[in-house]
Amino acid sequence: MVERSGIPQDILAKAARVRLAIFDVDGVLTDGRLYFGNDGNEFKAFHSRDGHGVKMLLDAGVEVAVISGRRAASVERRMADLGIRHAYLGVQDKRSVFDGLLERLCLTADQVAYVGDDLIDLPVMARVGLAVAVQDADALVKRHAHWQTPSRGGRGAVREVCELLLDARGQLADSRERYLR
Repeated sequence: MVERSGIPQDILAKAARVRLAIFDVDGVLTDGRLYFGNDGNEFKAFHSRDGHGVKMLLDAGVEVAVISGRRAASVERRMADLGIRHAYLGVQDKRSVFDGLLERLCLTADQVAYVGDDLIDLPVMARVGLAVAVQDADALVKRHAHWQTPSRGGRGAVREVCELLLDARGQLADSRERYLR
């Protein structure tokens, strides 16, 4: 059965249970490309609509976290700008961080959505209630996802996930409507 937004009912039901959304960074919040200046500084590009989607989620009472295998000052700054309190960077064992978040936030795995694009994301994706792959994710990651975004990582995929979660909670229309007042 298909319901609002053309999303299957089973995906909306999984999304409605989500209380924590976890995003990978490289390939999800960014397009996955790494830029290095001659001075060795690393640069990343973030989509502003993805950031606004994250803020909409936070405003709706959904916790947001990032778990990334890389550490970069640009990511630290972006997470602070967005108000993301749970940012774990330079992590090789994402599952351990995930387990710690569940304990700290008193959540169960089925109350979590995880958005990934590469093999390092699979150990967490295999455990969450809603596993999402971005459109240009690794083929194996796509096969283990419950849902795949229409957009590529760093190109609006995060916004699509945020709107899916808000829609499933019955909060998307109100989130949008406030901009028309």
